[in-house]
Amino acid sequence: MTRRQAILSLSAAAAAASAANAAPGTPPEAPAKVVERTDAAVDTYLRSQITEPGRWLGSVADEYMQHPVGVASGVIELMTAALIHPASKHHGENELVNRIRLAAGYMERSQSPEGFIDLLSTNFNSPPDTGFVVHNVGTAAAVAKLYGNDTVLGIIRPFLVKAGNGLAVGGIHTPNHRWVVSSALAQINDVFPNPAYMKRIDQWLAEGIDIDADGQYTERSTVTYNTICDRAFTVLAAKLKRPELLDPVRRNLRAMMYLLHPDGEVVTEVSKRQDQFVRGTMSGYWFPVQYMAVHDSDGQFSTLARQLGPENARLSALMEYPELNSALPPAAALPDNYEKSFPLVGLARIRRGDLDATVILQDNSRFFTARKGPLVVNAVRFATSFFGKGQFIPTATVQKDGAYVATQSLDAPYYQPLVPVQKVTPQNWSDLRIKRHKTQICKLEQSATVKEKAGGFDVRIQATGNTSGTPLGVPLAIEISLREGGQLEGCRPAPHVDGGWVLEKQFATYKLEGKTLRFGPGDPSHLLTQLRGAEAKLPGISVYVTGYTPFDRTISFEFL
Repeated sequence: MTRRQAILSLSAAAAAASAANAAPGTPPEAPAKVVERTDAAVDTYLRSQITEPGRWLGSVADEYMQHPVGVASGVIELMTAALIHPASKHHGENELVNRIRLAAGYMERSQSPEGFIDLLSTNFNSPPDTGFVVHNVGTAAAVAKLYGNDTVLGIIRPFLVKAGNGLAVGGIHTPNHRWVVSSALAQINDVFPNPAYMKRIDQWLAEGIDIDADGQYTERSTVTYNTICDRAFTVLAAKLKRPELLDPVRRNLRAMMYLLHPDGEVVTEVSKRQDQFVRGTMSGYWFPVQYMAVHDSDGQFSTLARQLGPENARLSALMEYPELNSALPPAAALPDNYEKSFPLVGLARIRRGDLDATVILQDNSRFFTARKGPLVVNAVRFATSFFGKGQFIPTATVQKDGAYVATQSLDAPYYQPLVPVQKVTPQNWSDLRIKRHKTQICKLEQSATVKEKAGGFDVRIQATGNTSGTPLGVPLAIEISLREGGQLEGCRPAPHVDGGWVLEKQFATYKLEGKTLRFGPGDPSHLLTQLRGAEAKLPGISVYVTGYTPFDRTISFEFL
């Protein structure tokens, strides 16, 4: 930690102490919108929580008629905040105490003898999923302790202590689970101290924090698991009074500023988890962003906090961490004019105001995306029907002459009889094939070059090869996936492809909300778009540019 960060840390701690001690036992004021949102959620749970005796007493059924333990933990968190905060319309209601007791009872009945709960979709007797639900119940416990509600604290104590004893010895699956479990133990230890909890936290932290030089955790999950890790380290830093644990949070949030589209959507192409290619925002980052804005007195974090707070601030968090209520520092502009590479992640970002693009450098067929306002090119990719393995997936990308040049080399042989002769069976066919002499070897070199230009980008697609020295006439199709909602002109329907179009004229236009994207040229050589061995068509609207190898075409994208 630098001297400046240490000073800021002391300042933030002083502000927190001031906020917490201004009126002992009294929650800080909270924005009316946050209180209203909490009350609305409580009203929903009051209607939906099961109060009839039976197996599901205290739970809330989801749309599949299952009864997740995680939802019951949310009941406890929200109702505790509403019960205690004087601005809530539910402040002091005994019915909320009864409902918290029902939810806690359901959670206790759902615990295994080891103290764990099940995640019905995948994990059973699961320490990490227990850690996730402890987040909510631990927050309720901290709020109850901080503001003197011994009744609620006593209700949820059995679940937390049993869970904590399990988490102190339980295992994990994925990298982020270490930090989920550690932060859960820190929350439990904050209200029900136990040396075993601290011992386990230090055991996980001793492995080192898995953040790389590009500011990304192992799972590179920009919508989901980044937020989980950032939250976990923020909790650990606050509960354990170890401000050095905020360093990975700081680094990740700084990197995320370059992984934002102009409209606030997050770049998800690099994720290794289920949020890859999904549309998402930074809504889940509110807590670490707000904490870091105050802790570091950072203007850029303050800008993000101001953007995220109105819809994402949680009353329980504002009560558990009074420092979050300190005045935010003056806002500072986020980066919006840059070209930045993330070599370890395998991604490059270009941003020019409301125009931006992402170049995936390797191991991903969707090598290019771009957008301006409502006009979004979801992906550009291409394939050839080269022996059923011609989907272009870059193996390497270099920067050359102001452009990104991605390449892939393919070959496909034919095989001669075995010498010496061996008996071939269904069982040994594959093992013996590698021993055969190869002849008639076909080769294909494919590349994509992305270059920025005024108001748009040029994407040059090249594919060349030979068969015994003769140029290949291999069918090729470029797919340009567009976000739905616009009006497409200059294309004809692709045969037998729902949502597929072939660029028939020189250029196509795509219009949406008064904006126009112009792209091409087309001039198709054939109408076959779903090539053998290529990845399935992307959902929605796809425009294809087709041809044969040798192929060399520059597709221009102009945002007008």
